[in-house]
Amino acid sequence: MAFKTSLRPSSSSSSSSSSFLKYKLFSSSTHLKKRPPISNSRNEVPPKLDMPSVADQTSLDKFLNEKRRSGNVFPDEAHYVFDFMIQRQPAPHMSSFNKLFTALVKNKNYEDVISLFKRLNSTGLLPDLITFNILINCLCNVSRAFDAFVVFGRILMRGFSPDAVTFNCLIKGLCRESRIANATHLLKKMKDFGCRPDVVTYGTLIHGLCRTGNTSIALKLHEEMVKGNDELWPDIFCYSSIIDGLCKDGSIDKAKELFSEMMSRGINPDVVSYTSLIHGLCCWGKWEEAKDLIVVMMDQHVQPNVVTFSVIIDELCKKGNIVKANELFELMIQKGVKPNTFTYSTLMDGLCKNGKIDKANELLGLMIQRGVNPNTITYSTLMDGLCKNGKIDKANELLGLMIQRGVKPNTVTYNTLINELCKNANIDKENELVELMIQRGVNPNTVT
Repeated sequence: MAFKTSLRPSSSSSSSSSSFLKYKLFSSSTHLKKRPPISNSRNEVPPKLDMPSVADQTSLDKFLNEKRRSGNVFPDEAHYVFDFMIQRQPAPHMSSFNKLFTALVKNKNYEDVISLFKRLNSTGLLPDLITFNILINCLCNVSRAFDAFVVFGRILMRGFSPDAVTFNCLIKGLCRESRIANATHLLKKMKDFGCRPDVVTYGTLIHGLCRTGNTSIALKLHEEMVKGNDELWPDIFCYSSIIDGLCKDGSIDKAKELFSEMMSRGINPDVVSYTSLIHGLCCWGKWEEAKDLIVVMMDQHVQPNVVTFSVIIDELCKKGNIVKANELFELMIQKGVKPNTFTYSTLMDGLCKNGKIDKANELLGLMIQRGVNPNTITYSTLMDGLCKNGKIDKANELLGLMIQRGVKPNTVTYNTLINELCKNANIDKENELVELMIQRGVNPNTVT
């Protein structure tokens, strides 16, 4: 549903601002969430804080600038510095508090910023627009868009004019909660506040649209940007988002067209845009084109990442080319790219389907040895391979290892074993397994 019509620039009168706050902006099911308590006992142990001599505003800002640049600030340390700042007379400029908050945001300590902002309010110090923007960003990053719009109301009440950063954060928050209609409407409303959307605004909304399957609307925004001036020309983030969305929709030709357009504009594709198109080409059976693009990618000195390698390994396994898949897996490690759970599971599945059960079992051991945790899919894949090769005892042992390592089997896992026991007419073991399944809170389905 679109925004209510009360979302408009505020007048100078306090009654207008108050009505803005009281009026519900949205009719969706997003409500004010219960805030998680800020724990004083954190896993991180802050280093001993050696506060420099900060006798004046200049030396304090120098200290805070260093913290902001390095991002080397622990939450407990930030609370300590905040206490130091609010006790100073005269109080530091609001810009100093903003620098401290920004340092926390850099490490994604959003809840700590929200907590410190509440304390800032209690001191009587007045936040500026930058402070409010930082708070809105933090609220949106913890999926509290409703609260972020309450802060937006406070911005208007204080007489500030929201800027592109304000709207970009709000649009990002709405997209994060999949409230795409609201986000799209807010883009239109920016003009009513005399605020011009920038590339970040469009990029954020385009990404949200593509992530939720609204690629056709994202394309219209892209065309709107292209028809405008050079200041609003899509950047690499915009292109990568749409290329990924088009590939997932099966519109490979359009994705390739945009990829070429991007390069013709002098925008060099990055690992994300290459990987998205390679993945799309692989998924839709265009393996030869995918291989050509991989060569181009390497020629352009763009280093493939774990997703790139995993996508190609998956495609090679599906085509039964296990030798090449294994070679690529080894190359991946040589290049310093650490395989993840998906990579191992994919290769394991390929090995199992090609009857290389011992190799798949070795791969599981190697995976654990390298500190990569197998998940339910990993274990179920190998279990299925063992069962299909008549190794029911080994599969049963693997189930025990899986449970021992704290990985919860699902219905598919149990059904794989039950199916093999049925084939061997092992009714007693089958019944035991069904009972174990129910005891562990896994509900049997029609296949069971």
